[in-house]
Amino acid sequence: MSGFWKSFRNFFRQIDAKLLFVALFASTFGMVLITSATQSMGSGSFIKVQLVATLAGVFLYLILSWLDLDSASSWWKYVYIANLLLICSLIFFGTGAEETGNRAWIRFGSVGIQPAELGKVLFIVAFAGHISSLDDRLDSPFTVILLGIHALIPIALIYFISSDLGSALVYVIIFIVMMFCAGIKLRWFVGAGIALGAASPLIWKFFLRNDQKMRVLVVFNPELDPLGRGYHAIQSKIAIGSGQLFGRGLGQGTQTQLGYLPAKQTDFIFSVAGEELGFIGCIAIIVILAIIIARCISITMRSSSFSSYLICAGVSAMLIAQTIENIGMCTGLMPVIGLTLPLFSYGGSSVLAVYMALGLISSARMRAVPSRLSN
Repeated sequence: MSGFWKSFRNFFRQIDAKLLFVALFASTFGMVLITSATQSMGSGSFIKVQLVATLAGVFLYLILSWLDLDSASSWWKYVYIANLLLICSLIFFGTGAEETGNRAWIRFGSVGIQPAELGKVLFIVAFAGHISSLDDRLDSPFTVILLGIHALIPIALIYFISSDLGSALVYVIIFIVMMFCAGIKLRWFVGAGIALGAASPLIWKFFLRNDQKMRVLVVFNPELDPLGRGYHAIQSKIAIGSGQLFGRGLGQGTQTQLGYLPAKQTDFIFSVAGEELGFIGCIAIIVILAIIIARCISITMRSSSFSSYLICAGVSAMLIAQTIENIGMCTGLMPVIGLTLPLFSYGGSSVLAVYMALGLISSARMRAVPSRLSN
């Protein structure tokens, strides 16, 4: 028994406690904002879900910290199939909001699960394992096409089954970053960029719905549809601008508390912070997320194996993509495509996915190459 407790204590000394602490601080900050955003809606139920998801996320963080990433990635085929089955479950059980056209959730009463969110972590592990299995022939045309198909299948399923453009975009960015980190030659990226540019008119005409096209157009001119697709961006910018330097105070934001700001506890939690905590509150959120991302990148560079390096790179790409896109759509610089702000937005699936991803980072750190700069 004494040996067990010794191993248990050693495990907790080895996990990335600093990363976990910053993540918990971000979650707590997020719950304060969610409480303020939903006080007119009865914030108790929202906080209960967020708190349970955070506690479950911490548990998964600890479990995954113990995971050997090399062993996990060697099972990539099974992880990949599990992810596809999870996404395809939306065909039979998927529900969503009529106003967005998404069928991205599976609901059990009042509790919803978003398969694409949890699938991001599975995608990263499976893709890292697939790349690692092809290490000696990575730059051959057959290999590049094979890896492209690997990524295209879940991305296409997410888009065509659930119409979740936001999640699909994150998968694309994860794919690009992991391919680049794997050492795929630049010519493949240039060629893909040219092909995408040439196909973009066809994509615009045949693959994007009218409402999705409008989401892009209103970035340049929100007044094209001020009461429809431009409404979110307009109200968000009003909320952030009215907060000025120090904000109106928690619970005092006009846009937030009077219901003018849509999706205020989820996609636009950053706007709530801007209105009620001002520029200072927004900067605080950016700094916290930057610390988490910087930690992930630092561990990526010290990973002890190729597969763990790729997994860490994928996690870093996921966090960067969601952070930039969410803040961009809140400030009117990017299309509103329904992405949460990691750890701050309300959403159990999003919280679980982020803690799981950070658990993979912690696992890589436990086995990382020693560095004089490590801490």
